[in-house]
Amino acid sequence: MDPSITLGLGGLQNMREPLDPAVFAERRKQFLGALPAGSLALFAAAPVAVRSGDVEYPYRQDNDFYYLTGFPEPEALCLLDSDAAEPFTLFVRPRDPERETWTGRRFGVEGARERFGADAAYTVDRFGEIFGKRLDGRQRLFFTLGRDEPTNQRILEHVRRSQSTRERSGAAALALLSPVDVLHEMRLHKRPEELARMRRAAAISAVAHREALLAARPGANEQEIEAAIDFAFRRLGATGPAYPSIVASGPNATILHYIENCRQLEDGDLLLIDAGAEYDHYCADVTRTYPVGRRFGDDQRRIYQMVLAAQQAAIETVAPGVTFDQVHDAALRVLVEGLRDLGVLTVSLDEAVEKGAYRSFYMHRTSHWLGMDVHDVGKYRSGDKSRTLEPGMVLTVEPGLYFSESVDGAAERYRGTGVRIEDDVLVTDAGHEVLTAEIPKQLEHLEELARTRAA
Repeated sequence: MDPSITLGLGGLQNMREPLDPAVFAERRKQFLGALPAGSLALFAAAPVAVRSGDVEYPYRQDNDFYYLTGFPEPEALCLLDSDAAEPFTLFVRPRDPERETWTGRRFGVEGARERFGADAAYTVDRFGEIFGKRLDGRQRLFFTLGRDEPTNQRILEHVRRSQSTRERSGAAALALLSPVDVLHEMRLHKRPEELARMRRAAAISAVAHREALLAARPGANEQEIEAAIDFAFRRLGATGPAYPSIVASGPNATILHYIENCRQLEDGDLLLIDAGAEYDHYCADVTRTYPVGRRFGDDQRRIYQMVLAAQQAAIETVAPGVTFDQVHDAALRVLVEGLRDLGVLTVSLDEAVEKGAYRSFYMHRTSHWLGMDVHDVGKYRSGDKSRTLEPGMVLTVEPGLYFSESVDGAAERYRGTGVRIEDDVLVTDAGHEVLTAEIPKQLEHLEELARTRAA
């Protein structure tokens, strides 16, 4: 293990405790402060998802709900009231010793108040009674119609009932609004406690990628490499992968979201690994492309160096005041110039960019936001203009080139070659910080590690 990677993990070794309830209280205060007077905001926990039969997927809380409450259980509802002196109410499952014997302990009403700082807490069966009274006379309800359709219908019934009484009473109409413009703008700007968790996810991912590279010998199977990655994630305290890991050898690397992970690695292959850990609800998202043999082939080397140069150009662009599109454009122009040097594109640089002549080989954008979601929340545009980067934002930088098995002409010699290099980049006051910089990507370093593996 690299000393730098050991240090990166050790520096966060004691970060096992959950966030202080005061962190969530401050988030709720900021959120409510951005709402007009007379507003209610309602958030629902994620529903339980069934894998098959009576087997459920491991439960993971809805990110918006967790961001404001820290409460980890299903079936819960969070009601925030901009007008109340005690604005935070939680509705939770009741304690049930018999059920808890089978499925684990519940916090209950007492835990909601004492552990999570709820000003008031009730069992979830009382939600309709209490919410209905609070809704009447209010001008705005902020609620996102989400993936839990029974909850959607339940809330809409309350809205219809409240609306039906207002014409007779002369009360103002009730507006149903989305809270995401306020809440997702908050989530887009990462706070110190969030960045600490993202750095931990990055450090865990660094170890996992190194172990994957060392396991990537000819004759190994993609699923063995995936297992090594998952083992490193869990061993070092991550929940697991932030998304299904992509372990794509040979021509599989030209499939952007390949997750079958079942091919046997062959000497001379490239192995594209897109895998990041999730730690305490925060994600890393990292891609590296490794040689399966001792070194890159000559054509592979040329493609890899083009992608690396494009990524470095894009990363150097990241700074406050730069637009999101400028990061993409920096990578794109390097890639297009490289494709012209290969003879794959014959039109001018400007014409290739304007007409999208490169899209057969580079079909995705260079960046996306990163945080609690791997494709995190936050707007990419303001009106018709690209979003301007600000300190505290975290984005990926992930250019790639993909020569599918169906390419012909000048591109045919590169057929079946796919290269992507991805890092997680924080916008800072002074410019940027690459959170995943510990993970090797310089070609010479990768070949040195590959020789160590082969020995």
